[in-house]
Amino acid sequence: MYAVILQAQAQSNWMQFIPLVLIVIVFYFFMIRPQQKKAKEQKKFIDEVKVGDKVVTIGGAHGRVAELEDDTFVLEVERGGRIRFNKSSISMESTKAITTKKA
Repeated sequence: MYAVILQAQAQSNWMQFIPLVLIVIVFYFFMIRPQQKKAKEQKKFIDEVKVGDKVVTIGGAHGRVAELEDDTFVLEVERGGRIRFNKSSISMESTKAITTKKA
């Protein structure tokens, strides 16, 4: 009789962990995995930037890539102004910024 009670308690303890496991699975598929995918796409875009591309920085500066170095680039803005940024500060391509603004 005592063994049956212990089995029932052990089974109910495992049943308490099922909602926690389901929450972890939902967080992975709806939050963590999409964020990792977005970060991978952003890194790929930054690696593929070339001279002449029109980009937007994280700070919101719009311009054309004038020079590229290892981990920096020079952004040419209106009237020939040039600003040096780290490559990690590139947010998106300028054409994407325009289409997301209109939508």
